[in-house]
Amino acid sequence: MKLFLREHLLLIIIQLIQCALIITLFWLDGYRGLGVTIYASFLSLILITVFLIYRYTSRKNLYRRLQNPLQTLDESLETTERAPISEAFDQLLISQYRLYQEELQKAEGRQDEHLLFMDRWVHQMKTPLSVIELTAQSLDEPESSSIREETERMRNGLNTVLYMARLRTITEDFQIKPVMLSRLVHEVNQENKRFYIRNEVYPQLKEERPSISVETDEKWLFFLLTQLVHNAVKYSTGKTNHLVISIYERLGEAVLEVKDFGVGIPVVDKKRVFNKFYTGENGRKYRESTGMGLYLVKEVAEKLEHRLELDSTVGEGTTIRLIFSETQNLT
Repeated sequence: MKLFLREHLLLIIIQLIQCALIITLFWLDGYRGLGVTIYASFLSLILITVFLIYRYTSRKNLYRRLQNPLQTLDESLETTERAPISEAFDQLLISQYRLYQEELQKAEGRQDEHLLFMDRWVHQMKTPLSVIELTAQSLDEPESSSIREETERMRNGLNTVLYMARLRTITEDFQIKPVMLSRLVHEVNQENKRFYIRNEVYPQLKEERPSISVETDEKWLFFLLTQLVHNAVKYSTGKTNHLVISIYERLGEAVLEVKDFGVGIPVVDKKRVFNKFYTGENGRKYRESTGMGLYLVKEVAEKLEHRLELDSTVGEGTTIRLIFSETQNLT
């Protein structure tokens, strides 16, 4: 109704001015019959009122659609009345919807091409890295260790790029099944054995009991734990020589906890460490920080419907818990 009145406000004002002009002309012409003058003005107002009522009832749905924002794109395909302006408006929305769908399909096509390119490029880069690592084994120390350290760093970076590219289509890549947490932790530790040795920070596994299993995607959970371990080691190097990975149940939920005893996170950075590209105070001290590790952890955890908890004290260390809503007991 408000939109209708705003649109026809000028028409109503002109009509009132017209009635006033008619009365004035009758008066200037010497006609003093007040009753006829009022009757003529009343008829004029009745006609404009009938016209406005018809105009509003014939376009009521159109005004309602214009005032209320669309909740879904499919609502743009709904039709209103048979009035010419309503039909023209419906056709405009339909054409806009089709144009949007075409542009969206083009953008998705470009995204898919980019994802395919990144996937192939990362796998192609892993081959020369493997060759470099094999070649480095024939070299003397410390050159051999230095080369293998850099190639491992490059491999981790490539994996981060690959998982970042796959994040948009993560729901299409899920394979949910029971995963035993202790076995997964051993696999992650084995994969990062040289990383631990190089940084002189070693993991300790604490299990409440060795049969805790959760429903999740094993590949993505492996990536999550790897990111948490890398962060823990990176901010513990030179300050402590161990970190603790714990598996336990709390209030009927499985918890996978990574606890380090490193530099800790300042209070002002705690709420922002999961933001994209945010490195914080520690990131400025450790130049290798990209600000993407914990962001990817948060995004993947949300897609898997797992919760994250973070506790940290400056100078004492950081604890990050990955909480699973469903657990299974495997014997």
